[in-house]
Amino acid sequence: MAEFYEVKIADLYKETKDTVVVTFDLPDQLKEIFGFIQGQHLILKKTLNGQDIRRTYSLCTSPDDQIWRVAIKQIPGGLFSTYANEQLAIGDSIEIMNPRGNFYVETNPDTSRNYIAFVAGSGITPILSMIKTHLEREPGSTFKLFYLNKTSQSIIFKEEIEQLKNRFFERFHVFYFLTQEQRDIEFLNGRFDKEKMAILTKTFIDIEDTAHCFLCGPKDMIFLIRDELIAAGLPSEHIHYELFFSGEPSTADLQFAETLENVPDGTAVTIIDGGKEFHFTMQEANQSLLDGALSEGADLPFACKGGVCSTCKCKVLEGEVKMKLNYALEQHELDQNLVLSCQAVPLTDKVIVDFDI
Repeated sequence: MAEFYEVKIADLYKETKDTVVVTFDLPDQLKEIFGFIQGQHLILKKTLNGQDIRRTYSLCTSPDDQIWRVAIKQIPGGLFSTYANEQLAIGDSIEIMNPRGNFYVETNPDTSRNYIAFVAGSGITPILSMIKTHLEREPGSTFKLFYLNKTSQSIIFKEEIEQLKNRFFERFHVFYFLTQEQRDIEFLNGRFDKEKMAILTKTFIDIEDTAHCFLCGPKDMIFLIRDELIAAGLPSEHIHYELFFSGEPSTADLQFAETLENVPDGTAVTIIDGGKEFHFTMQEANQSLLDGALSEGADLPFACKGGVCSTCKCKVLEGEVKMKLNYALEQHELDQNLVLSCQAVPLTDKVIVDFDI
């Protein structure tokens, strides 16, 4: 069952002209429920203009801080992000779901590991949480951050990053890349491309000594960097990524969505959630399991509906489904029959899925 908790806004300030940083006032009885791992996110829920709006935002604090804080960048035309940046105020209430997500690796104080991260814009939020946590908990580890923005004024959490650089000056290094502001060092101007990646992997990054790489930003950037790192010798299982998602699948995403044929009508679906069974019959061909269940009154966890956040993840126990898009699940999860219900279309007359995973 998708359980949201109503909390108040404890603090709120503008980090950049289009990004607001929001801190939630969690009562003591919720702090254990809301314990999180660096890199995880919260799902925020608000009724705006009569719509149930849900958005996913990564926590930018370390779990050790015991502070629940997110940064919300305003998206042109974005209903929730505009509300958060222009109307939300300290003392207002909002609903949030407990932290979730698999964009992290476990910390280990007894090991020394070298981490790298490539980030664009607001993608810094989960990475900032990781940097703080790994450097604090792993005294022998290092972190290199390659951070892309439009201008120096648009760099989110620049002051905090500089403070971390001063604190961990031998173990944390940051390289800022700008697309709309020219600097003397030409290499630091413009987006990441194959030429830049070739220089980085030969000069700035010791591929053989890199334990893990984290990528957070637009899809095209992430996949280019991922492919170039793999080509340079970094094992794919050491590369972890999370994509931006603004609320609806893009036209480009839909073009890549798989077209499904011979989908049966009236699939009998059983959903297990919270230890209880919910039964219904699919009413529309090519409809996702999530949309079919929601239309029948089920209360299931979801956020993006774009195959990105994995909030709606479930396990197929019986029958067969096919996903139209998948940007969230890795191969080892697919091997366990895990699917994204927002993208999974039934291919058999009977399907049983379990959300209690």
